[in-house]
Amino acid sequence: MQVGGEREDTMEYTISNGTLTLTVSTHGAEAVSLKNAAGEEMLWQADPEVWPRHAPILFPWTGELPQSSYSHKGKTYHVVKQGFARDVEHTLVRVDEHEIVMELRSSPELKETWFPFEFVLTSMFRLEGKTIHHTLTVGNPGQEELRFGIGFHPAFNIPFDDCHTTEDYEFRFDQPESPVIIDARPHGLLSGRCYYKWKNTEKIQLTDELFSNDSFCMAGLRTRTLGIYEKDTGRSIVCDVAGFPYTLIWSALSKPVRFVCIEPWNSLPASVDDPQEWEQRAAAACLAPGEEWSTTLSTTFNR
Repeated sequence: MQVGGEREDTMEYTISNGTLTLTVSTHGAEAVSLKNAAGEEMLWQADPEVWPRHAPILFPWTGELPQSSYSHKGKTYHVVKQGFARDVEHTLVRVDEHEIVMELRSSPELKETWFPFEFVLTSMFRLEGKTIHHTLTVGNPGQEELRFGIGFHPAFNIPFDDCHTTEDYEFRFDQPESPVIIDARPHGLLSGRCYYKWKNTEKIQLTDELFSNDSFCMAGLRTRTLGIYEKDTGRSIVCDVAGFPYTLIWSALSKPVRFVCIEPWNSLPASVDDPQEWEQRAAAACLAPGEEWSTTLSTTFNR
C-alpha cells in the first residue's frame, strides 16, 4: 500500500504479515511506523519537541566530524552530523507482501555538496513473524576506492503502555558483560578515553537520569542480543547485535524517558584530533571498484 508523505515527492509504503505492520518513508528510507497485531505503535513518533526522527539510517559517516567537515583532493566539504542519507529522498525499488526495498545513488548534486564518491546504498526491510530484518548494502560502482561509515539508529517507544513507568524497564544482555565505553564527551567526538560503567552484568536499569550525559557507546560485546525488557511482564524489544563492533544506547534529554535507542554501528564518530583528509579517517569498510558490503539488523518485538 502506498500513501502520500508530508514532504513534496515523499511517499510511504506499508507491508504487513498479520503480526507486524511496517511503514517506510522514501525520505531517508526511514521506518516511520511499526505496529503489533493489537495496533499498538512501537516506534517513536518523532515528536519535534523531543527528537524529530524515528529510525534513521546513518551513512556515509556516524556521529560527528571535526569542524563538521572533511577534505578530499583539495576540496573541503561542510557536512551534517550522522551523514546525509537520513535527510534525502530514496527511490523505491520494489515492494511486495513482506518486503520493501529502497535505493540511494550518488548524484552530481550529492557529489558536489556532501560526498564526492560513487555509491549505491540499498535498504531492504523484510518481515518474518515478530522480527524485522533491515539489511543495508553498499556498492561501489565508481573507479576509485569507496570508504564509508554506517550504522542503525531505531527508537522504540517507552513505556509500552500507560500502566508502566521508566523504572519498570531494563536493558538486558544474553550473558554477563563488562562493556568498554568509548568516550565521546562533551561534543560527540572521540576523546581517546575508555572506561567501564558496568562490570559483569546482564542488566542495565533504565532511569530518567541514565542518559543525562548523552549516549553510551559499547565496544567488545560478546552478547548476541541486547534488548529493552518490561520487568514484570517480560515483554521486550530485542536487537541481534552479533557481529557489530559497536552498540550504543541512547535517549533524548526528556523526563520521563519517552523512547530508547539501541544502535548497532559499524563505525565510530571521528576523534578530536583526526586529520581532515577523508582517506585518513577510520571507515566501516573500504570497497574497491565493483565491490559490495552488507550489514543486517534483526529486531524482534515480543509485545
